[in-house]
Amino acid sequence: MSNHPYLRAYMAGISVPTPLLLIPLTLFFIARFVYNFPVPVERAVIFPMAIIPNLFGAWNMLYLASHARTRLPLGIHGAILPFIIAPAGFFLGRSLGFLHTTNIGFTYFGVVQIPYAFLAIVFPVALGIYYLVWKYLIGFFNQVVGIAE
Repeated sequence: MSNHPYLRAYMAGISVPTPLLLIPLTLFFIARFVYNFPVPVERAVIFPMAIIPNLFGAWNMLYLASHARTRLPLGIHGAILPFIIAPAGFFLGRSLGFLHTTNIGFTYFGVVQIPYAFLAIVFPVALGIYYLVWKYLIGFFNQVVGIAE
């Protein structure tokens, strides 16, 4: 099964975030249309739903391409991804005008306040989650498609 290893790596990478993103999409729709929460779903959810799976697929392709040289474990490789996603999301939010910084934290869409202390706790937790997702879930799908270590 040596045909198209990068295509298989891409498909293994997108297999985890694609179904998992249905959960926040459902929660946003319930919050917006049932409870009239004033966050525009189009801007808050649709763009990440297009970018995150593709980023996971491309990141898995990069892992496959670089694994022969670096021998970096898959979990560590996946835990590096939030260091790319977080700054990219910050700069994108600032440039599109829906993220504002204040003295105490960030404000999304002028409605949602996120304090810096919360981010200091959540980011290490996100690193751990990314490590586990990449080590076990993406690793499993890499084995399924035949590109495991």
